[in-house]
Amino acid sequence: MTYFLNFRSQAVGGPVVDPYLLTGDGSAAPAAVSVVPSSEVSSIFAGKHVLFVTHGFNVSYQDGANSLELLGRYLDLASPYLFVGMLWPGDAWIPIVDYPFEGDVAIDCGKRLANFCNASCVGAQSLSFASHSLGARFLLQAIAGLNRRAKLLCMMAGAVNRDCLSAEYASIAAKCDRIAALASHCDDVLKLAFTIGDPFADLLHDDHTPFRPALGYDGPATPTTVVAPWQIPDTLDYGHGSYMPPGPGDNRWPYAANFLLSNFYCERVTWPTG
Repeated sequence: MTYFLNFRSQAVGGPVVDPYLLTGDGSAAPAAVSVVPSSEVSSIFAGKHVLFVTHGFNVSYQDGANSLELLGRYLDLASPYLFVGMLWPGDAWIPIVDYPFEGDVAIDCGKRLANFCNASCVGAQSLSFASHSLGARFLLQAIAGLNRRAKLLCMMAGAVNRDCLSAEYASIAAKCDRIAALASHCDDVLKLAFTIGDPFADLLHDDHTPFRPALGYDGPATPTTVVAPWQIPDTLDYGHGSYMPPGPGDNRWPYAANFLLSNFYCERVTWPTG
């Protein structure tokens, strides 16, 4: 049984809704989940070390539920640790071309997640957050609105400016006990699509520095508060889809999952360089 926090109103695209908790099997087709009564939500988080994990851009409800279900099973957190996958509408019926507009969706979801945590996670021992791709902006925005500190922020293949922690979201560093990231120069999505799409996003809103490489491509700007290491060697050939299950026909995502798990438990991390 996996918990999911759902921000979606439709299976593909659609407007953002205030999040509500689901439970069940996200790997079934369709996802075999049911709504958790609102009266039970706070008690589920009480006393737990919660790890919220979200997918990135251009992921449907079904694909997101399946990926997060597989990841949750792999991490296999036992009480008092709790895995919660987050499903958000960072996609559209016409994919890719809507990227410049999805930053606003991520920001909207982040604000709603902060409100949810401030209301329903008061009794949690700690809150940690991990993301893939554009989910990084979702989580940065959420932590900005939290009434408490975050234990961990882990951004894998972050589709956000590499200077985000010193510019747009400079306040986040002081609100997190630990910040981790994974980046790869073999990520053609961030090398090409991000650098092309991000300037278009800048034309829509001037909330971040234009023409900067992505965090998930070059790693964070220096000086940085991100725990090293973060740059995946080119020899490992990590593309944009290599971080999350089920992966592009390979089995590289467990290494990223283990990286997340080690950071969540505040252990010494040597991968991807060791």
